[in-house]
Amino acid sequence: MLQQDIIDSINSGIIGLDADYRVRLINPAAESLLQLSEARILGIMICELETPDVPWRATLDQAAEEGRAIVRRGLPLDTGDGKPIFADIVVSPMREIANLAYLIELQPVDRLLRISREENIVSAQETTQAVVRGLAHEIKNPLGGIRGAAQLLERELPEGSLQEYTGIIIQEADRLRDLVDRLLGPNKQPALTSLNVHEVLEHVLQLAVVEAGERMAIQRDYDPSLPAINGDRGLLIQALLNIVGNALQATENQPQCALTLRSRSQRQFTIGEKRHRLVCQVDIIDNGPGIPQELSETLFIPMVSGRPEGTGLGLSISQSIVSRHGGLLTCESRPGETCFTIYLPMDN
Repeated sequence: MLQQDIIDSINSGIIGLDADYRVRLINPAAESLLQLSEARILGIMICELETPDVPWRATLDQAAEEGRAIVRRGLPLDTGDGKPIFADIVVSPMREIANLAYLIELQPVDRLLRISREENIVSAQETTQAVVRGLAHEIKNPLGGIRGAAQLLERELPEGSLQEYTGIIIQEADRLRDLVDRLLGPNKQPALTSLNVHEVLEHVLQLAVVEAGERMAIQRDYDPSLPAINGDRGLLIQALLNIVGNALQATENQPQCALTLRSRSQRQFTIGEKRHRLVCQVDIIDNGPGIPQELSETLFIPMVSGRPEGTGLGLSISQSIVSRHGGLLTCESRPGETCFTIYLPMDN
């Protein structure tokens, strides 16, 4: 007899069908892949998902007739959120066990690419943070000496008018110190409490609307069944505000900023080297012109910005905050749409 907990732990999408091709089993990986919940797909005939490019019935008939596994590679599967994904499909006939006559395995062809990309993001983030911390240490020590020397000199100057110059030295030293502190990001560990992620998103939207006014058009696509997350409310608000602020800046030359906030759950999701049973996914999507290709690889590196007046610190700080929560921040962009995605573990 198939053990549900074993099926649930498999990374590949698994769908079990009865002899009438009706769905009787689906694991979390398949739910996540197809963006269809178990409640929506159980009991339907898999052929209802058939498209010209995905011949479910013909494939199942062939598997039954030949009594062997049939493989179809790179098929475009429709998903619940309207975004097709490409997957390799293996349809295997089996002796009826637990009322299952066929087992379908779904393996997204871009899965290895996604894992590799996320590993590169995490590795680059760790390297960047190490470099920034070392650089900050080397800068702050002499800055403290310069500031102290300027203060001593100020006391010894015979003329008050000359103190204007020492004042400038002190102010600029303080400005550089503050810049270094911003490079390092928040210097406190997250104070984790149980949070409703939608309450946090709504608070961020309220703050953004104050800044943007009627120029912002908001669309909410929340999953109300999401459980609470463990997070630092203040830090997460800061991280989200940086991303939303980026969207406002990217669309400042457009008559309207169309912002979509979407929440979903992901099961059996890997962040870095740790696999999580359940992860909260938050997408922040804007209708800006998109991120230039030359900036896409350096998006989260401090001091790199596509705007002449930008500091390049906002996204770096957001990534640092998400990382401190054990999460991951990614970005996908094309002309007319940029999507920042935050993954936060819900099984801590």
